[in-house]
Amino acid sequence: MKISYNWLKQFLKIDAPSEEVSNILTDLGLEVEMVEKYQSVKGGLEGVVVGHVLTCEKHPDADRLKITTVDLGTGTPVQIVCGASNVAAGQKVPVATIGTKLFDKEGEAFEIKKGKIRGQESHGMICAEDELGLGTSHDGIMILDEKLVPGTPAAKVFNIENDEVFEIGLTPNRADAMSHMGVARDLRAGLLQRNASLELITPSVSSFKIDKRTLKIDVNVADSKLVPHYCGVTISGITIKESPSWLQNRLKAIGLTPKNNVIDVTNYVLHELGQPLHAFDASQITGKINVKTVATGTKFITLDGIERTLHEEDIMICDENEPLCIAGVFGGKNSGVSESTTAIFLESAYFNPVAIRKTAKRHGLSTDASFRFERGIDPEITEYALKRAALLILEVAGGEITSDVVDIYPKKLEGFSVFLNYEKTFKLIGQELPKETIKKIVSTLDIKVNSSSDAGLGLQIPAYRVDVQREVDVIEEILRVYGYNNIHIPDKLTATISNSPRTEDYKVQNIIANQLNSLGFHEMMANSLTTPDYIKLSEQLKEEHNVTILNPLSNDLSTMRQSMLFSGLEAISYNINRKSSDLKLFEFGKSYRNLVNGYSEKKHLTLFTTGNRTEETWTNAQKPSDFFLFKGYVSTILSRLGIDSIQNTPVSSDVFAEGIGFALGKDILVEMGTVKKSITKHFDIKQEVFYADFQWDIILKVLSNKIKFTPIAKYPEVRRDFALLVDTNVAFESIYKIAIQTEKSLLKNINLFDVYEGKNLPEGKKSYAVSFTIQDATKTLTDSQIDKIMSKLQSNFESEIGAQLR
Repeated sequence: MKISYNWLKQFLKIDAPSEEVSNILTDLGLEVEMVEKYQSVKGGLEGVVVGHVLTCEKHPDADRLKITTVDLGTGTPVQIVCGASNVAAGQKVPVATIGTKLFDKEGEAFEIKKGKIRGQESHGMICAEDELGLGTSHDGIMILDEKLVPGTPAAKVFNIENDEVFEIGLTPNRADAMSHMGVARDLRAGLLQRNASLELITPSVSSFKIDKRTLKIDVNVADSKLVPHYCGVTISGITIKESPSWLQNRLKAIGLTPKNNVIDVTNYVLHELGQPLHAFDASQITGKINVKTVATGTKFITLDGIERTLHEEDIMICDENEPLCIAGVFGGKNSGVSESTTAIFLESAYFNPVAIRKTAKRHGLSTDASFRFERGIDPEITEYALKRAALLILEVAGGEITSDVVDIYPKKLEGFSVFLNYEKTFKLIGQELPKETIKKIVSTLDIKVNSSSDAGLGLQIPAYRVDVQREVDVIEEILRVYGYNNIHIPDKLTATISNSPRTEDYKVQNIIANQLNSLGFHEMMANSLTTPDYIKLSEQLKEEHNVTILNPLSNDLSTMRQSMLFSGLEAISYNINRKSSDLKLFEFGKSYRNLVNGYSEKKHLTLFTTGNRTEETWTNAQKPSDFFLFKGYVSTILSRLGIDSIQNTPVSSDVFAEGIGFALGKDILVEMGTVKKSITKHFDIKQEVFYADFQWDIILKVLSNKIKFTPIAKYPEVRRDFALLVDTNVAFESIYKIAIQTEKSLLKNINLFDVYEGKNLPEGKKSYAVSFTIQDATKTLTDSQIDKIMSKLQSNFESEIGAQLR
């Protein structure tokens, strides 16, 4: 945001150097990133003075050149060779003296030097309008008022504007400072804290009066919640032309291009007071103004000539026939001010910030007006700003006020009531401030003190301070005006040592993050907001479980994610499309669900691998990542956490083509596997993706439990393997359940260690290699006992799922 120092001086009579003002504004939270010089004419006409042509004679060696002697006010006339046809003795002219820098049409500087032209010395240049940057004419030299005194700087003659412009990095919460008046208000508070008492001078509108009532335009507001405050007035008999130089200079200084006098006034008041306005050509309005919404699909052509499709939530300014303007965002092509406009309807309003923000995002429009409306402006200056703009239009465009002011404000927007507790204030700031100082600071910020006691202050916050609604917000305001640098650093540092358990979340998270980094993984962070369409990729995700955003930026960011899988696949797809296909990624994040008994928020650790496990080198051929390498990564993490007594379990999620779970008792700690091709295809991923989902909250709970010791088994465990030929639609879960039901007491672990599909197998078949760990805690198992268990398992596999031993 750009703020003109000369403009600020209209609100505060201040003469401090710009560097000092920059420091004060930065201390107040309005960080000045840069200060630029602005001159209405580039170079400021430095070195250009008024000259008096004493003599003018024809050049002896050139028909089109003349030799002049010019008085520059120094007492000694100089000789200047001039090629202009209209130069003559007795004229007062602008002269660029030796050493002066002028600028060409491209903005490149050239210096006036002493030289010879066709053998005759020339000590300067008599200038034309375009050579000085004062216009475009090059018909001849400029002829000045003959009353001017030779030697007078041209900058004084032409009222060259010299200004300094502050580039302020405005934070989104400071909607109140999006104008020169808002910045001046803050600057005044900062100066008062530095014992510089200045009055805030606001533009007067006391001269506003109704000249005639010949052009009345009625206004109807359909929904006062969308449009709490609306004002309008008509002005007739205006002349659309170029704005005066003072108005153009103000706008140019802050980077705006002047259009015409009426549009320039609306832009001027916008940046002066922070109130957006809009001027309609009154001749284009049929009947009365209707402020309402229109049907979805309605077509509307905006000022930029683009036809836009309106939404049913867009607030529109309409007449009795058609829409005229997208309220608070962009005007219409057919109702705007043009060169032929002679009467206008001037609008000033306060629109619902949420509605404006939605409309601006929906249509991809960001204007100075929408930028302010969507952050919240002052609803109390709506009529004041209208009158201010109307008076300025009368000043620069002529005309008369031809209607009463329409002021629709059915319910006043109140500010916020806050009680400021002194004790809490001192505790939060870390230093006790004088109570009178606190009262003075809040008063300078337009915060009204309703009551005062030894305990604190009862305050009424103005409605335009949308970022100050709580006690801590008021304390922050006090502190920024008082000055963070004025808070003393104590000589004694008091600290407490908290009893932080080793299983605290961030500690465990850092351990595992370091572990994964050492394994070649890269940490990613995905947005928790996602599209609701992803629930269609898994039958276990339900639409009724979606946590939806009330004011989403777009449909793609309208829902909190139920699963972290899809944001990870987005990242993989993004990288693959940019020729980075060998990936190892991990993310700590949360999933969200809307359940019957309230919202559910769970933390996860997710791992992703895809592509080749190592980079290709001349000594090492590329080898793709596989299921068992990925399983090793998962097991390594559990081992690093000290979780060893885990059982393999079938996965419950339907996102895996092949998967396996790790459980501790009844708690499933992690599920991992190969993501279904139907899901990866949705993200245009053609290579295999392995995914693991750690239930981080359960893992932390397991780690926080007291360690229980059990004696090491005295008797050995026995492992037996089966290579089972099964139908392709048979999942490992079926094998797992059959095995558990067959032998509950002695079967300690079931592990799937290989899956094969391909040649040498019958069509529609696949091979599962499964290991079974058997152990008796009371004795050593005999071969006959083991064979009996394995025989029973084989029999049940054959009868229930049609499995065959290979």
